[in-house]
Amino acid sequence: MSSLRSTATLLTLGAATLASACVMADDVHYNQISVRAEVNQEVQRDLMTVTVYTESQDTDPAKLAAGVTETLNKALDQARQIKDVTIRQGSRNSYPVYDDKGQKITGWRERAEIRLESPNFAALSKLTGELLGSDMKMGGMDFSISNPARKASEDTLLKDAVTAFKARAQLVTDALGGSGYKLVNLNLNTSGYPQPYLRAPVMMMKAARADAAPTPDVEAGTSQVSVTADGVIEVSIP
Repeated sequence: MSSLRSTATLLTLGAATLASACVMADDVHYNQISVRAEVNQEVQRDLMTVTVYTESQDTDPAKLAAGVTETLNKALDQARQIKDVTIRQGSRNSYPVYDDKGQKITGWRERAEIRLESPNFAALSKLTGELLGSDMKMGGMDFSISNPARKASEDTLLKDAVTAFKARAQLVTDALGGSGYKLVNLNLNTSGYPQPYLRAPVMMMKAARADAAPTPDVEAGTSQVSVTADGVIEVSIP
């Protein structure tokens, strides 16, 4: 009986070892090569964003809030008259102002922002100049790539990346003396879309004529966008 049990155990171990060896054999892949290709494109920043704000101080917080709201509403009404400008209200904060010893509140200060966005640089620049000529101040100006421009450049680069990958895969196959290759997997990744291009809050201003509102002298620039194609090919070697 003991001999039979030993034989059964050996057979079980032998079967398990054979199954493990088969799994390991299935996991071995020959003639597989990792290939990477990258393509780039300069994309024009076509979206302009301007942040303007009003800031005031008063001993009466209610009077302060009313004054800030009035200034803000006036700027919003002016901005709504301009076509192709998207208006978003930014942050609004108030905080106490203390005396020199930092113990007694002597007043209150409040700041409220408006974010203006447009693909029409000329219209937004003119509006910005007019707002800065009133009670608003410049908080910042930046440029970015709009969603339609982003998608258009991405679609073009994806096709170019696949073409570049295929060319590099064929080059590797020829270098190894292979008769051909098959694609095992392929990953496409887009990168390089920048954070908005920030301009200094204090900008160079110019006037079209002496009695005109000053208009910011803007230049959006471009950003380099990249798409990489990372994949694995299996080369057929005679």
